[in-house]
Amino acid sequence: MSRSGEFDLLVLDLGLPGKDGLDVLRDLRAKNLRLPVIILTARDGVQDTVTGLEGGADDYVTKPFSFDELLARVRVRLRGERAPEETVLRAGDMALDLRTRTARVADKTVELSAREFTLAETFFRHAGQVLSREQLLSHVWGYDYDPGSNVVDVYVGYLRKKLGNKSIKTVRGMGYRLEG
Repeated sequence: MSRSGEFDLLVLDLGLPGKDGLDVLRDLRAKNLRLPVIILTARDGVQDTVTGLEGGADDYVTKPFSFDELLARVRVRLRGERAPEETVLRAGDMALDLRTRTARVADKTVELSAREFTLAETFFRHAGQVLSREQLLSHVWGYDYDPGSNVVDVYVGYLRKKLGNKSIKTVRGMGYRLEG
């Protein structure tokens, strides 16, 4: 099926019944098929990763994995050369310039700290979507941060003051949403 040309991308597990996933990958690459391949496997050793990437995989994700991260990696591989990375993210009259690391509301430049900017970027990349505190903690502060902390609430408050009180809406029991 992977040789049919009907698919845009292959998510390949290495632990297949009957044939190792690396052999499947080698067969694809030997036939000069440029189908993007993301390996998804429980094999998490450095040498396993190196072998997979040098064997022709475009990316390598180990289990357990975040579904959101896998989807992001799929989007990146499907984007290929067709779409350049956005450098200015917009939501309503707000803009976030990723190159200059500046924020604008209407025609006014807003100063953001590094952490505020990272939080704002997460909101802008998911404008209109509800993001839970846990999602924001992992994206902005990393997985080692205490989930019982109120740091997300504090920084959302900082952003509201700088971007406007109605810019980020609280969705009770679920999280926050950037309004555009």
